[in-house]
Amino acid sequence: MDLGLKDKVALVAASSKGLGYGVAKALAAEGAKVSLCSRNGDDVAAAAQTLASDYGAKTLATACDVRALGDIQAWVEKTVAAWGKVDCLLVNAGGPPAKTIKEVSEDDFEAAFELTLFSSFRMIQMTIPHMTDGGSILTVTSGSVREPIARLGLSTIMRAGVAGLVKTLADELAGDGIRVNNLVPGRIDTDRVAQLDANTSQKLGISIEEVQKRSLAGIPLGRYGTIDDFGRAGAFLLSPAASYITGATLRVDGGAARSI
Repeated sequence: MDLGLKDKVALVAASSKGLGYGVAKALAAEGAKVSLCSRNGDDVAAAAQTLASDYGAKTLATACDVRALGDIQAWVEKTVAAWGKVDCLLVNAGGPPAKTIKEVSEDDFEAAFELTLFSSFRMIQMTIPHMTDGGSILTVTSGSVREPIARLGLSTIMRAGVAGLVKTLADELAGDGIRVNNLVPGRIDTDRVAQLDANTSQKLGISIEEVQKRSLAGIPLGRYGTIDDFGRAGAFLLSPAASYITGATLRVDGGAARSI
């Protein structure tokens, strides 16, 4: 199926590796023009070069800390200067640290707000004026928007705010032809999940292999997902092929979520 992404302009945040890179890769494979950003300029430049080499894609790379309004503005303006508009935006950032709420300080809370919720608001607000022909916005969120996850209370709080933002914008922007959705990863094989597994291993005093075994027991498909699994789902929701989907939350979790 042709997703209709050829020559569409896509902003993909936190895309030098992991989930963001998976979506950038899928978009590039479909012929989109992909503007990647990451805090590490060398890493994101290498990622953009790989996509250009592997898929013949037109890419841009920008060093951008999504906690900084000026960085977001510069990334968006650089993309629009090169390609004239924006069709797709993937809102993405690293997650808050694993802590119980009792362990969270005010500084932790403020940092999580800046990283997860405020960055989402800023990326979307800066991009909307450049979606002159309609478009699609997709946030990378967490299963914690449906069910709290142990020791990820900050993520639960902030990502619930993102989910509320998405649902509100889906209504507000529909008249402009802009769709807004959430994409929820399960246990995807990324550095972030590896770190969470390591934290659980240390907390419980068991091996990482045992942590992974316990996680797999709750995944009907019996494996961790790959960034390609996640990326293809993201590319679909960002594409014109998903033109009648907005305000929705899609799980990419191998069936792990038990709610109907």
